[in-house]
Amino acid sequence: MSVIWFDYMLPCLCAFLACIGFTFVFNIHGTGKMICGVGGSLGWLVYLAAGSSVLAAFLASAAIGLYAEIMARLRRCPVTSYLLVALLPLVPGGGIYYAMSYCVAGDTERFLETLLHTFGVAAALAVGAMLTSSLFRAAYTHLYRRKNSS
Repeated sequence: MSVIWFDYMLPCLCAFLACIGFTFVFNIHGTGKMICGVGGSLGWLVYLAAGSSVLAAFLASAAIGLYAEIMARLRRCPVTSYLLVALLPLVPGGGIYYAMSYCVAGDTERFLETLLHTFGVAAALAVGAMLTSSLFRAAYTHLYRRKNSS
């Protein structure tokens, strides 16, 4: 039980609380705070379960994108605020810091390795969110038209 707690539940709780904190910056009120927090913890859970790699970042971003689209449709709110706040715990800030640290120290090999991995994670987050959003909107529009024509 302690392995599950420390490896999955505690990091997801921290991501939840971090997202709740960012809702103050983005001026999100009421139930939206909880939706953003759950989105952040969902994304972090998918990231950890998928292995903390570039592919895991893509899958986590896709899960957050789908969740944000569904919640925005249910609440009739913009998707952007839910999506951005939930993605914040996955942003590779540590990778940028360590890459710059290696660059200043003159360790070119580790600098390039860390920088490329950081760019890969950032690109995976962007592509996952955009792809999910585009596919969801296309499917939703198609299903909405079919429902109204019947």
